[in-house]
Amino acid sequence: MTRIFLDHAATTDVLPEARAALLNGFDAWANPSSPHAEGRASRALLEKARDTIREVLGWRHDVIFTSGASESVEIAAKRAKIAGRAHGATEHAIVPFAMGPESKVIPVMSNGLIDEAVLDSVLAEGPSLVAIQQVNNETGIIQPLDRIASKVRNTGSLLLADCAQGASKMPLPDADFIAACAHKLGGPPGIGVLLVKDLATLEAIGGQEKGYRRGTQDTPNAMSFAAALAARPYDMERLSALRSRLEEGVKANGGIVIGEESPRVATIGAISLPGASSASLLVQFDLAGIAVSAGSACSSGAMKGSSVLAAMGIEPEVAAGFLRISFGPETSESDVDAFLAEWQRIASRSKAA
Repeated sequence: MTRIFLDHAATTDVLPEARAALLNGFDAWANPSSPHAEGRASRALLEKARDTIREVLGWRHDVIFTSGASESVEIAAKRAKIAGRAHGATEHAIVPFAMGPESKVIPVMSNGLIDEAVLDSVLAEGPSLVAIQQVNNETGIIQPLDRIASKVRNTGSLLLADCAQGASKMPLPDADFIAACAHKLGGPPGIGVLLVKDLATLEAIGGQEKGYRRGTQDTPNAMSFAAALAARPYDMERLSALRSRLEEGVKANGGIVIGEESPRVATIGAISLPGASSASLLVQFDLAGIAVSAGSACSSGAMKGSSVLAAMGIEPEVAAGFLRISFGPETSESDVDAFLAEWQRIASRSKAA
């Protein structure tokens, strides 16, 4: 049985271009901080990768290599040179952890978008680092970050944007700090970036990456990350049509689409079969050869209620039957049709029960 993978928001396959770049990088195995010829050669490749990432993302400022988006968020959250902290209620779990217990929580409305009236009140209390994600990792809802960035900047605050799900799929926001990673866009796991508009706003700790991250730099993974970005693999118009096909089929067979009225990234669909169990749905699809998700994969496989859906005020019966369907560059119409065929069978059995 050929399996179908519809959990690309958790991680996606490494693109051929990224695989080739990774293997080439292993030939430049010397430490890029070493002053000898081998080290200088590795350093040149590392900096070329940095320049490629900057160019493809349209970023004119500093790029700090990290181990992934979570570390990037943590660096900015803990070391931004500003007193206050605030974050959106539907952020990835790393954000409230890194921002700390004193961070103010900005609620979202029922459509999943930040309550900007509350944001305005928080900003009026004094300068803060405000963490708002570009794309929600469970629902795909896109926050209006350009407008939010203007509010933040006009009050002397700083914006941290988690762009793990949006980088390479849409333009970057005008944020002070941006977190992104390779494994969500066709690169390898274990490499990410923190984009920094002004290094003076971030506390340095010494070591590598201009003194902002300690540890040997990973030239092969940096090269692979850059190659994945340069490949520009996502046809967002095609994937948007695919998601519409999937969601229409889901709704025609007893399902609900979450966040349907909000702007959403084309690669993520949040759906529910009310009255069903997410855990049961996952197992049934897995046995049918289809990999899907019930939300973020960053909790060691733990199955628990979605804090994102709770923050949106989604009814418990709907939240209980939640699934996240997420597409990669190669997701096909036949993949979606196979999912819908199984969805129809599951929904029919659920209705009969």
